Amino acid sequence: MQNAKPIRCLILACGNTTRSDDGVGPFLGEWAEKRFRDNADVRVVSRQQWTPELAEEIAAAESVIFVDGSADSAPGHVRIIPVKAKAGGSGAATHHVDAHELLGLAQTFYGSRPAHAMLLTVGIGSIEFGETFSDSVKAALPRARGVLEEAVLGFVEN
Repeated sequence: MQNAKPIRCLILACGNTTRSDDGVGPFLGEWAEKRFRDNADVRVVSRQQWTPELAEEIAAAESVIFVDGSADSAPGHVRIIPVKAKAGGSGAATHHVDAHELLGLAQTFYGSRPAHAMLLTVGIGSIEFGETFSDSVKAALPRARGVLEEAVLGFVEN
């Protein structure tokens, strides 16, 4: 998707909304859509999983924030870290890629990648079928929204 004017901040949210805490990424993406709905510099895309097709949008953005739940972190732990590009691995063949691979694909196929890339994660505790969050994730939502808002504003106001 080539835009006349590059998006200053692309938010890519990932997760399964029918698997309890795993839906935290799309939940935060929906919140960001509402929060930044009047800001043409911000675009939000939510998916159940990240796929190679997203590389085109990433290549056209000035900055990207990946948002996802993390089974590797303690439930409710909010973390934001820089993301470095890496060459696409097995994910390109399976249609599921991580943030690092998506940045690499943007560079490989489109010759460009955002100047800034961050990964915001919230530790998840439950991936049972259901559409409600565990107490740990519920308690982390205000902090996660604050971290996301601060990152977005840092990219679009500078």
